[in-house]
Amino acid sequence: MTATEENGTAPQERRENPEKKRTRLISGPGMLLLWLYGVMVVGAVSRSAVQISTEFDKAPLAYSLSAVAGLVYGFITYSLVRGGETARRAALVCCAAELLGVLTVGTWTLVEPSAFPDATVWSDYGIGYLFIPVLLPLSAMYWLRKARTADWSA
Repeated sequence: MTATEENGTAPQERRENPEKKRTRLISGPGMLLLWLYGVMVVGAVSRSAVQISTEFDKAPLAYSLSAVAGLVYGFITYSLVRGGETARRAALVCCAAELLGVLTVGTWTLVEPSAFPDATVWSDYGIGYLFIPVLLPLSAMYWLRKARTADWSA
C-alpha cells in the first residue's frame, strides 16, 4: 500500500475514469444557453424581489410566479454548469416544467387578464422579455436532448 492510498487519496489515474466523466453541457451553443439562463435568473429574481418587498399586496400571484420563474431559471443554470447525465436529465425535466408554466401562465393572462393586475415574467408568453421565456426552454430541451448522445467533453 502506498502513502497516498493510506491517506485515502487515490492516484490521479484511478480517479479519472473516462466512462464516469461528466458530459459538458456548456460547450458551443450550450454556453449561449447558460448565458441566457443567467440573465433570466438575474432579471426574474431581481424583479420579483423588488415587487414582493415593495408592493406584494398589489398582485401577489404575479409576483410569486415571477419568483418561481427565477428559481426555475436558477436550477437550470446550475444544472448546465454542473454537467453530467443526472444534471442533464434534471435540467430537461425542469425545462419541460418551465415550458408548461410559460404556456399556462401565458394563456391565463390572455384569457383572464383581471387575474394578473401586474405582469409576470411569463405573462403573454414572455412578451416583456422579448418572448425569451417561451423560446428558451424549447432551445434548451433541443440542446439537452442532443447532448445526451454527444460527448461534449472532448
